[in-house]
Amino acid sequence: MKFLFVTLGLLALSCSKSDVELCSKSDVELNCIKGKFVINGICGHNTIQVLSGNIDSNSIVKSWEDPITSIKYENVFELQSLCTFPSTLKEGDEFYFVVDNDPKGSDCPRCKAHRPVPPKGLMIRVCK
Repeated sequence: MKFLFVTLGLLALSCSKSDVELCSKSDVELNCIKGKFVINGICGHNTIQVLSGNIDSNSIVKSWEDPITSIKYENVFELQSLCTFPSTLKEGDEFYFVVDNDPKGSDCPRCKAHRPVPPKGLMIRVCK
């Protein structure tokens, strides 16, 4: 039992933003931004809402009204890393993420159909 506590203590001390998937839920909440997948649009024109966490307020839209539904959203952005966004996440799901300006596999084509999205976008990596 003592070995388990020592191991868990060492693991908690070794956590960083880059290996957040190895950390406990409380560490994820401290290091990652909490978001919500609010619009699953055609051709990957998706909208994410920031629920909590440290994010540059200039990189998101403080208030945006969806012209299709007239629903108003606070603190949103267009998902630009659509190829690396997990297909297991569905509209309405909450998740944790970090801003990642160069996610692996993010350069995939997007079809020409369009759905309105907020005027600001971010590339992100979902925390595990």
